[in-house]
Amino acid sequence: MSTLSIVATVLLIALAGYFMGRARAMRLSGEEGVKLHSRPVYHGSYVFSFVAVPAIALLAAWVAFAPVLTANDISGRLAEVETTLPPHLAANMVSSLAAGIRVLPDDEKQNLDTATVAELRPILQRRGIPLAAETQDFMVPLALRQIALDDYSRLGMSIAVLAVAVAGLVFALSRIHRRLRARNAVEGVVRGFLILASSLAILTTVGIVFSMLFESLDFFSRIPPADFFFGTVWEPRFAAAGSTVQGQFGLIPLLLGTLYIGFVAMLFAVPVGLFAAIYMAEYASNPVRAFVKPLLEVLAGIPTIVYGFFALITVGPFLRDLSAQLAGLATGDYTAFIQAQSVLTAGLVMGIMLIPFVSSLSDDIITAVPGSLRDGSLGLGATRSETIKRVVLPAALPGIVSALLLTASRAIGETMIVVLAAGIAANITINPFEAMTTVTIKIVSQLTGDLDFTSPQSLVAFALGITLFVMTLILNVVALYIVRKYREQYD
Repeated sequence: MSTLSIVATVLLIALAGYFMGRARAMRLSGEEGVKLHSRPVYHGSYVFSFVAVPAIALLAAWVAFAPVLTANDISGRLAEVETTLPPHLAANMVSSLAAGIRVLPDDEKQNLDTATVAELRPILQRRGIPLAAETQDFMVPLALRQIALDDYSRLGMSIAVLAVAVAGLVFALSRIHRRLRARNAVEGVVRGFLILASSLAILTTVGIVFSMLFESLDFFSRIPPADFFFGTVWEPRFAAAGSTVQGQFGLIPLLLGTLYIGFVAMLFAVPVGLFAAIYMAEYASNPVRAFVKPLLEVLAGIPTIVYGFFALITVGPFLRDLSAQLAGLATGDYTAFIQAQSVLTAGLVMGIMLIPFVSSLSDDIITAVPGSLRDGSLGLGATRSETIKRVVLPAALPGIVSALLLTASRAIGETMIVVLAAGIAANITINPFEAMTTVTIKIVSQLTGDLDFTSPQSLVAFALGITLFVMTLILNVVALYIVRKYREQYD
């Protein structure tokens, strides 16, 4: 049985158990003098939980660990074979060969134990399954063994999971009686799922950190941390064969570019988005709000690559030509002082992209301020603008700070707009009319192409990633402190 078929069968058994458990509880409640601790629906859910939860948990564990055990068995047998191929490459070839043999009809799978790769290749090619040129004859028995192990594993998984489901059904039905605390048990299962769901964010964060940490430590064992964090030159050129030249991995140009472009974007997005939110929440009529708010939110759904095209084709050339015209009017020299790819171009277009994040979130936050605060201020004689400035905005400040934090994190992590609008030059400059680049751009460039995780040129991407992660974490901590401080003041 396939995994999907097993899940469907378990759910059908669990659903049948639900109705059987509820029917049994209803029969008990119908007896004279019998009062159930929990309602019949909880008894049915109790049986459903005992059937579905253990069976699905066993299925998930089997699916996760069975391929690992099979791979270890094949790897152990590969270690006994004399071959010049790297172990991981040989294992991948065996898996590819096994996948090809598995799709063959049963009559063509016979007598493959003694088949050679030369005999198998035309059979597989007729079905559109290519084989690597390095595939060798000793891989055929190993591929057949992998197929057999997978088949035995799937058969054992089907039997074990269905057996657990049936056993859970019988056990749960036998436990139903008038004093069974079915509601407590079901609520405990639901609580467990809620804890598991809330733990996913933490586990995901931990996984992200560890996925970058060890590679970053490997990088810092090759490059001194001081050269990375305080270096002002970014030239991560790949060393030639036999050369000890490592290049220069200075973070400062990338960090300054990230902060500078993000600052320009926020400088444009925050006032426009915040004023738009104030207008929609406090001044706009319902028809205008119903039209303007979705129209602004459409900007959030546009892919960032489209914004990048807009910056590259329209905004950048426009700013360049405008600067040339202004320079010509002032000095007579029509040389543009704004480059088409510049900090200003990237910040301006990124700010347009960030407007809906600021406006929509701030609008929801301002709208959520209790109307009693507005009524009290207006009742004391304040004007609407004074009420907004001195009552509504201070009360909404914690939420607005959170919205700005989300916007800043979005700006720091942007890639496509920067690569098309600001270029890839790692410069140190305070002139917004020149090109700069960001950390995210260099992460992509260092992990593009053939990867060799034994060289600093590739490992530096992980160091850049964990640095960006720490920056965002610090930003979150500072914003959380501000939110808590002002929330205590206005709650």
